[in-house]
Amino acid sequence: MTLNFAAANSYYQATANATPGYPALQGDAVADVCVIGGGVAGCATALFLAQRGYRVVLLEAAGIGFGASGRSGGQLLPGYSSGQAPIKAQLGAATARQLWDLSVAAVQLSTELIQTHHIDCDLHFGHLNTAIKPRQLTDLRQYQQELEDQYHYPSLRLLARAELHNWLATDRYCAALYDSASAHVHPLNYTLGLAGAAATAGVQIHEHSPVPNISGDHTVRIATAQGVVTAQQAVLCCNAYVGALAKPLARRIMPVGTYIVATEVLGSERIRALMPNNVAVADTNFILDYFRRSADHRLLFGGRVSYSGRDFLNTAAATRKRMVQVFPQLRDLRIEYSWGGMLDITLNRAPDFGRLQNNIYYLQGFSGHGMALAGMAGKLVAEAVAGQAERFDMFTQLKHRHFPGGQALRTPALMLAMLWYRLRDLL
Repeated sequence: MTLNFAAANSYYQATANATPGYPALQGDAVADVCVIGGGVAGCATALFLAQRGYRVVLLEAAGIGFGASGRSGGQLLPGYSSGQAPIKAQLGAATARQLWDLSVAAVQLSTELIQTHHIDCDLHFGHLNTAIKPRQLTDLRQYQQELEDQYHYPSLRLLARAELHNWLATDRYCAALYDSASAHVHPLNYTLGLAGAAATAGVQIHEHSPVPNISGDHTVRIATAQGVVTAQQAVLCCNAYVGALAKPLARRIMPVGTYIVATEVLGSERIRALMPNNVAVADTNFILDYFRRSADHRLLFGGRVSYSGRDFLNTAAATRKRMVQVFPQLRDLRIEYSWGGMLDITLNRAPDFGRLQNNIYYLQGFSGHGMALAGMAGKLVAEAVAGQAERFDMFTQLKHRHFPGGQALRTPALMLAMLWYRLRDLL
């Protein structure tokens, strides 16, 4: 499976804030903690550790935000891709409630980080979860009732078709669940801002420093092509790109390709006619579509996935076709940017946090729901490194299985399963 998605045609790359850049590691470095991975999880981990007084070195194989953190839909949402039911079944109602509350706090933490560190990333509040079919409307009603009755989450409002037309100029949806507490951002600029905050706090950041292996027991030795970091502890935040660095972790996740396009500039009047409110939108299909406005009045539209990790179809054309299903009035528009990225899913779609050994922690398995949760995960693992592991260990209680079929057969097996879900979406 290839995991090398070029980022050259990303709208986010084209509109990224200027950064000083960080040199590749050369020579020897000594740290209390070495963080591997320069996405939201890695940058947040490094920042929170540095704020606790730890000497931190962060190593990124490519550039800060190269992976899912810098390519995603940018939605800051509570909850987990798995939903609450699998978590409740494994850990019980009380712990499931605590984990839900942590996911809500993750959105709040993200906005606090943006405000505290003055991160320019186009933060806006509001999210619509849309229903295409009556059975999906029933699901939305049940979800709203569950969150209000069992989790005391007050930020939801159900919009019927007539009211929804005031939010979206489309006939595709029969209803939507509006969440006023969710938000969306320019994900790459958010990630770059976290890295900048970490560097200001004293973190030693090195881009273009891939790590082929980690060795050591009481002391961890992390070697790159041109240098070595010796640290007391390490945190792996590699997600879909963990690969051979930690094979036991790689067997517990599936890298999945997802794609986004950005239209040409519509102008303020036309984009507001489509979406008067600057909210993020996602439908309730298993293989979902999501979209939102950009700061310069484009439509960003994504969601098509590849479980093979290869883009056999014309991504821009296929995603544009889905966009026109939602907004037929955009059929005349050009697509100016088209890009893909890899996210990591677990078999049960719940996050996978834990320890490889006593002094090596890991964060992975955000399953497409990590833009907010990754920041909270960084805070929790920093607490665990400092000896306060109670909140982190709630996540480690979640049991995860390897994908069936091994390296050779797990992708075809998952593709067959996803075909079933795709057929269900169409019914």
